[in-house]
Amino acid sequence: MFSAKEIIELAIKIEKNGEAVYRSAIEKVPNPGLVPLLEWMADEEVKHANWFAELKHNLETKNENPFVEEMGHELFNEMLGDKNFSLKDVDFATIEEIDDLIETFIEFEKDSIIFYEVLKPFVEDPVVREYLNKIIDEEKHHIELLKEITDRKEVFTTISD
Repeated sequence: MFSAKEIIELAIKIEKNGEAVYRSAIEKVPNPGLVPLLEWMADEEVKHANWFAELKHNLETKNENPFVEEMGHELFNEMLGDKNFSLKDVDFATIEEIDDLIETFIEFEKDSIIFYEVLKPFVEDPVVREYLNKIIDEEKHHIELLKEITDRKEVFTTISD
């Protein structure tokens, strides 16, 4: 039902929405020490969007029906818009601790994974499913990086330099 191209476009939109929230949060956090972490996370979202764009570029497109493709775009825009899953409920003005900020990031990544997992039953093509699994793996990798920061505070100092 969903093509690899549509799923990758969705992933790019999710990453761009996340980046926008993190950049906006920079102005809201009361602790200036959190700004480098927000900037890093926004930059990571850009890297993810670029990685997904590269996947899309390398994807061999089949002769897709432009009508079906346009319907897919409309459906994704209606479903997602500028939503950021758990991020839309976050009041960054109340976050003062690094661990709380990182937990917010991890929850967003987990929400993204859940969303992609929900899409899986609608993906019949094994090649498309493989791309979806790559996207999920990339989000899981992001969570591991965030957990590293939580486990080893010295990583945060490296980020902020």
